[in-house]
Amino acid sequence: MTIGAADEKTRVAALAKIAAASSPIGLTSAEADRRRHAFGPNAIPDVSAHALRRVLEKFWSPVPWMLEGAIALELAMGKFVEATVIGVLLVFNAALSYFQESRAQATLAALKSRLAITASIRRDGIWKLVPAAELVPGDVVKLTLGALVPADAKIQSGEVLLDQSLLTGESAPVEAGDGAAAYAGALIRRGEAVAEVSATGARTKFGRTAELVRTAHVVSAEQSTVFRVVRNIAAFNGILIVGLTGYAYFLQMPIAEIVRLILTAVLASIPVALPPTFTLAAAIGARDLAKLGVLPTRLSAVDEAGTMDVLCADKTGTLTRNELTVGQTRPMGSFTEADVLSAAAFASAEGGQDPVDLAIRAAAGAKGGAAKFKLVSFSPFDPAKRMSEATVTGSNGERLRIVKGAFATVLALAEPSPSAEAEAKSLESQGMRVMAVALGSGASMKLVGLVALTDPPRDDSAALVQELHALGVKVVMVSGDAPATALAVARSVGLRSALCPPGGLSDRVRLEDYSVFAGVLPEDKFNLVKTYQSADHTVGMCGDGANDGPALRQAQIGIAVSTATNVAKSAAGMVLTAPGLAGIVSAVKQGRIIFQRILTYTLNSINKKIVQVLFIAAGLLMTGHAILTPLLMVLIMIVGDFLGMSLTTDNVHPSPHPNSWRIGRVTIAGAVMVLGELVFCLGVLAVGDFVAGYTIETLRTLAFVTLVCGNQATTYNNRERRRMWSSRPSWWLIASSFGDTSIACILAVAGIAMAPLPLLVVAGALGGAVVFALLMDLIKVPLFRGLSLIY
Repeated sequence: MTIGAADEKTRVAALAKIAAASSPIGLTSAEADRRRHAFGPNAIPDVSAHALRRVLEKFWSPVPWMLEGAIALELAMGKFVEATVIGVLLVFNAALSYFQESRAQATLAALKSRLAITASIRRDGIWKLVPAAELVPGDVVKLTLGALVPADAKIQSGEVLLDQSLLTGESAPVEAGDGAAAYAGALIRRGEAVAEVSATGARTKFGRTAELVRTAHVVSAEQSTVFRVVRNIAAFNGILIVGLTGYAYFLQMPIAEIVRLILTAVLASIPVALPPTFTLAAAIGARDLAKLGVLPTRLSAVDEAGTMDVLCADKTGTLTRNELTVGQTRPMGSFTEADVLSAAAFASAEGGQDPVDLAIRAAAGAKGGAAKFKLVSFSPFDPAKRMSEATVTGSNGERLRIVKGAFATVLALAEPSPSAEAEAKSLESQGMRVMAVALGSGASMKLVGLVALTDPPRDDSAALVQELHALGVKVVMVSGDAPATALAVARSVGLRSALCPPGGLSDRVRLEDYSVFAGVLPEDKFNLVKTYQSADHTVGMCGDGANDGPALRQAQIGIAVSTATNVAKSAAGMVLTAPGLAGIVSAVKQGRIIFQRILTYTLNSINKKIVQVLFIAAGLLMTGHAILTPLLMVLIMIVGDFLGMSLTTDNVHPSPHPNSWRIGRVTIAGAVMVLGELVFCLGVLAVGDFVAGYTIETLRTLAFVTLVCGNQATTYNNRERRRMWSSRPSWWLIASSFGDTSIACILAVAGIAMAPLPLLVVAGALGGAVVFALLMDLIKVPLFRGLSLIY
């Protein structure tokens, strides 16, 4: 029996016993395994709905209600065969929706499993990085700037500023020192501390809340736009249905027939395939992106990438190789190179993941030599101060202060040095990041030397920047480095616009004039994103640190690089698994492919939903009867589901420019296609009524076949903005189209669930649809070109 299953008193006693047995140097691997067996993994149990409940939910929403109403109505009228057929189709539609939803959830779960949060812990006497799920009570963890607290813990040493706003709602950060509690999911805004884990998984105080925040679902702007379009279509159709009802009452139709007419018209205006189509399109895009090294943290991020027109790219790991090493050192005065590296190492964190500290400590270790100082205390890097510092004692017992940080910051604390300034400018002009190290007591600081860190540009950065520019995405480099360093790297990757002057970001600055922003603080990144957004740009923000979190959340498309901190990954919509811009280019292209597929679906929705209701209304005027029954309408809906969802796999041309929804133009295009299909359908119905003299039952079959064929024709018109034959449809679309048409024709000829129709008439309707598609293609191309829907 696990501790989690015990009562509260037993649990507290067990935790107290573990705390007493814990060692400040951490647990052994064997002890950690034993505790993990007792307490379970540091993860929140899956509380998603049971599979049976999810299945039942497919029968409890507006669309199923309509189908269930149709079944009840058919049963009340004694039409048991029709009721059975609608029931089978109801079950089939629910199963299809459940299957697609399950596939999408499985895809997203698989992607998120590759984005597991990690923690720095002390095991077997050494610091190591492990998945946070492996933590157990009693583990000793390091809490560093930018990390998320991986489990409830009690701070043993050090001091941190905890942001628990997402957990508690309190906006003010909390200072936490020795003995204070740090709860799982809190963000470390400042400082560094060593803490002992006190609770894991479901036993943490805010565990479930933290998980909900981390995995929050976001509806994309594209989805909201299309839902709004469909809502407007439904409102328009609602007005038509009210008029239809009034006219039917005027004709003194029987109440039962009026009810069936209303039910048919309502079913005709419902976009049954809308939710599963969106889910399926995004899931397919997410799966394809994962193969290219991009992991979406939410499905909505996939289609959002296609709208991006500005990318704020972090220099390290995106434009550069993320291989930060000490390139050169410049000792000052009587100090040696070993003195510079040794002092810098004391002011660098041990056991953390900061690349600057790792590079300096590695260089100092390689240099060797006996340590001249003994560490007393350490204050980690503070982005606001732009430096870290350590207090040490020398061999004579004198207490000294060592500071390491941005050159300008450290130089302001030490004695002026013209030679150091010249050296720094020379190194920065070579694209190196220059750190200064100073040593002294109190306010009397002396410059020990300079440490120049190098991270060369990636070989493919220049080509990928050029490709993004060709796709209409403006790339700007955002760096905390000195202006000369940032400008040297920017020029090497093809960013030719000017460098924004330090402190020059304001509402009066023309952002179009700049492509390099240097000396940028975390709050500057957030403000830069907001400034671009205020100018109606769709912004992608690429970052790697905790302080990038606000900017990543503010941007429409937050992108965390492969080496990003946990909080950056949590805030981002996408995470790159490989360094460089290649993943971002892939995301942009994939997003635009999905946009074109959804645009085709939207044009089809406008077309089909309005045509069907207008056709029912015009048929009532022409014949005095309902020309479609609820059963026939359900058949048309199911046939349309296959076709609509197969569009998520179609071969499309990604637009060469950022996507934007031109709702007015799309509506105009849809209205013209509606008019064309309505004329075709009414023409065929008129021939059947006035020329062939068919009965109302046969006319209903003819109306069914005509609508199915007409919807097929307009689908092929809409899927290709140029000529229909400009690109080959996907095999899934071809197979779906063939299957849907074949089923409809077989049902009509065999007289299954409808009156039989001669094969020759069915073939004639199919041939007429082909001619209609060719004629509409002649109208469509100049129309789409005039509305700027052709790229």
